[in-house]
Amino acid sequence: MTHTRLPDDFLWGVATAGHQNEGDNVASDTWFLEHTTPSLFREPSGSACQGYQQWKSDLDLVAGLGLNAYRFSVEWARVEPERGVVSSEALDHYEHMIDGCLERGLAPLVTFNHFTAPHWFAAAGSWTAADAPARFAEQCDRVMARFGDRIAYGITLNEPNLEQLLQAGAKLPAEAEALKKQMLAAAARAARSDTYGSANVIPAARQDEFQEAFTLVHRAAREAIKARRSDLPVGVSIAIADEVAVPGGEERRDAKRAAVYDHWLREARHDDFVGVQNYERVVHGPDGEVAVEGELNGMGTVIAPGSLAGAARYAHEVSGVPVLVTEHGIQTADDAQRAALIPAAVEDLVAEAGAGTPVLGYCHWTLMDNFEWIFGYGAQLGLHEVDRDTFRRHPKPSARAFADVVRRHRGA
Repeated sequence: MTHTRLPDDFLWGVATAGHQNEGDNVASDTWFLEHTTPSLFREPSGSACQGYQQWKSDLDLVAGLGLNAYRFSVEWARVEPERGVVSSEALDHYEHMIDGCLERGLAPLVTFNHFTAPHWFAAAGSWTAADAPARFAEQCDRVMARFGDRIAYGITLNEPNLEQLLQAGAKLPAEAEALKKQMLAAAARAARSDTYGSANVIPAARQDEFQEAFTLVHRAAREAIKARRSDLPVGVSIAIADEVAVPGGEERRDAKRAAVYDHWLREARHDDFVGVQNYERVVHGPDGEVAVEGELNGMGTVIAPGSLAGAARYAHEVSGVPVLVTEHGIQTADDAQRAALIPAAVEDLVAEAGAGTPVLGYCHWTLMDNFEWIFGYGAQLGLHEVDRDTFRRHPKPSARAFADVVRRHRGA
C-alpha cells in the first residue's frame, strides 16, 4: 500500500446530479425528451430516487461514509421553470442543501449545469442560441447571490465533450444517432419551435457548433461566478478516458486526444482546476483500438484501475492546472467489481499525486443507483441500491470498501 501523504484538505466525496436522482424535474428539456415520441430514452425518469425529498438522509449517508465533500447540481429548470420566472422555493431548497452539507462537515461542490436545462431554453435555440451565454450567466449569478459565499468549488458545465467521446469511440450504434435526430425534430414540433436542443443528445453533425457554444457559455459562467466571489475555485469537468498506445498506435492515440479532450484542456488553462471524469482505458494500435484481456464491466470494457491516474496525469500535462476527480466509477451489476476497483484506483491516484500531479480530491460516481439518461434505470453505478417501489437506500459492500479507503487515508 502506498504511503504517500495527502494534504489535510484533500476532498473525499461522492458525486450526484439533480435530474438523475431528484425526480419530477418536469420543467426540464430532458423530461420533455423522455416523453417525446419517438424517444431515445429507454424510460422516463419519473420520481428518480426522490432525492429532492430525501436530501437530508442522503447527506447523512455521505457523512456516514466518512467523506468530507459532496458534489451535486443546482437544477436550472427548477430555479427558472419559465423564462424570467424565478422560484424562491427552489433556491431555498438548494440553500438548505448547502447549509446541510456544511453542518455535516461536507464541502459543497456545486455543478451549475449537469446537462439538463429548462424546456423554454431548449426550445429557444438551446446552448447554440446567441443569448445562451447571457442567459446561463444570469442563472449562475442568482445562484451565487443566494449562497455562493458557502460553496467550496464551482463546476460550470458537466462533460461538454461527451458527444465527441461517444462519437470517437463509436459507443452508440448508427440507429441511435438516427433516433436522436428524429426525437429532437419531434420535440421541436411539439414545442412549436424551429429547433430543440439538449446538452447530452447532440447530433454528430452539430458537435463542433455545440463545442463552440459551450466554450462561450463556460467563459460567461466563470465570469459571472467570479464577479460575485473572485476567490472561489472554478473549473469545467470533462469526460476523459485513459488513452494509451502500443507501439505504432501513438498517432491514433494522439488524434483521439486532439479530437476529444485537448480543446477543453487548453480552455482549462484559464480556470482554477480541471474536473476529470474517468471510467475506462482505451488501448490504441496501428490499425485501431486493441482488445486486451481482462475482466469486463457492464459496458463491456476491460476494468483498468490505473485508468484514473493516467487520465489525471494527461489532464494536468495539457492544462497545467490542478485536477479534481469529479467522477470515477464503474457500471456493473456485480458490486464485487466496484468494491475491488475503488481501492485499487485510489491507490494508483494517490501514487500519481505523490509523483507530482496535483490532485485536489476524489469523488466517486455515484451515491446510489439512479437514472442514467438514455439507459434509464438499467445501468447500476451506485454505492447504494434503491428500491424502485419504496425508494429506500440499501448500502452495497462497495460503500464500505470506499469508506475503508477514505478512513485509511484521512487517518494516515
